[in-house]
Formats: sequence, structure tokens, C-alpha cells
Amino acid sequence: MKFNRRETLILAAGASALSLSGLSAAQAADGDIVDPAKLAAPAGDIADKVEGSPDAPVTVIEYASPTCPHCATFHNETYPPFKAAYIDTGKVKFIVRPFVRNVLDAAVFMLAEAAGETNYENVIATYFRTQAEWGTSQTPRDAIFGIATQLGFTKESFDAALTNQDLFTGMEAMREQALNEFGLQGTPTFYINGKSLSGAKTLEELAAEIDPLIPADFTPTSAAPAETPATTPAAPATDAMAPADTMAPADTMAPANTMAPAETMTPVTPAQ
Repeated sequence: MKFNRRETLILAAGASALSLSGLSAAQAADGDIVDPAKLAAPAGDIADKVEGSPDAPVTVIEYASPTCPHCATFHNETYPPFKAAYIDTGKVKFIVRPFVRNVLDAAVFMLAEAAGETNYENVIATYFRTQAEWGTSQTPRDAIFGIATQLGFTKESFDAALTNQDLFTGMEAMREQALNEFGLQGTPTFYINGKSLSGAKTLEELAAEIDPLIPADFTPTSAAPAETPATTPAAPATDAMAPADTMAPADTMAPANTMAPAETMTPVTPAQ
């Protein structure tokens, strides 16, 4: 898809985000090991948003897509108790990275980046909670904008957030690295100290992988008190978007009246 320089047409056409997967029958290979040093150096020059102690013995990196129903299931249902048990106690350092499957994924992550590091997680969490609202809308731009205004965006800052050339290029590079170097085949995919684990895992399934990696003499820190996220976004970038031929054109997105199949992972097809 080609992005106009001064318009945010990526969301203009009627579409259902949940029908835009570009799905294949592929399944990620759980248990594959990726060099943690390579995982720690993501392509795209996009700084990781790290939650938890930098000294945590376990690093969990999730590649997620805002339009992925299975990612929403994880973030809406499993992430809150996972955060309380592992992130807030200093056991896990958790990182969410963009995996952009379509233009709406790009829009949500661009808004999160524009909101600033302290608001990043709140923006992502809000769009996962409201996925059924904007993800099935016939006018997704309006639906996403409506939610953005509740997060503190104005029309000007919303439009500016979606014209950040460097960020969009970086997200494409991050996606290609995940596909070609890390073997990612579906979302969500987690890398737990380098070990691949795919699908919307339960807390028990994550615990089975994480607990053996925590030293026996590890002393958990006290759970951090709940924070009230700020809603005023940082000043967004104003660079124009460049053509993105690997993304699905907005005017080809077909409406869907049902959610994705009840699987645990949304497969992806590598860009041609």
C-alpha cells in the first residue's frame, strides 16, 4: 500500500481489521532457540519498551499484532496476573514488539510510540481491550480516532502520529527480522530467554517455561503498586509516510461479521 504524504488514508476505507490476517496454515515451532544476543538487538532502530527489572533473570519478548484476536486474549486475560506474578516481582523483564500484519496494526503501534514511553503500554492495552469495537468497524479510521481522543490525542496529533516515516520503516524492518531471522510464523510469539513459544498461552503454560529459569536463591521484590496511566501523548513526529508495498491496501480489506477461529495463534505469511 502507498501512503499519501499528508493524509492518513491507511484507515479511510471501510474494513474489518480481523479479516486482514494474510493467513497460512503454518504453525510456529515451539521450542526453537534463538540466540538471545540477536533477540536483544532488534532491527528497525525502535527502542524496546521494557517492563520490569532490568536485572530480572528471565527475559520474555512478545511479538504482537493489535488486530490479532489471540494477542488480545493474552493481553486482556493472561497478562494482568502474569504481570503481578512475574513482572512486578522482578522475576521477568517483559518486552512487547510490533509485528505489523496490516495497516491497522501499524496505526496502533504508531499511536503508542507517539504517546511516549510512559503511556505506551496503556495505549496498546486500550486497543486490545477495544479490539472488537474498532477491529470490526466499517469505518476503522473513525473508530481508532475515537479511542485515540480518549487517550489524549487531538486530530492534529493523531494525523501527525500516522505520518512518521522513520517509525513505519523501522516496524517493517522489525517484522522482516522476526520472519527471516527468528523464524516467527504466527502471533503472538514469545521468546523466553531465547526459547520460542507461540500462541495465547495461559499463565500456567508460561509458568512451566519460566519457573525453571529462576534461580533457587532468587528473592522476589515487592509487587509494584498499580499506576494510573497518563493520557497526554508526547509530541508526535511529523515526517511523512513513504510507500509501503508490502502492506495490504485499505481498499481491499473485506468486512467480516465474525471473529477469527478459536485457535491460539494467528499464523502469518512472509511478505513477498
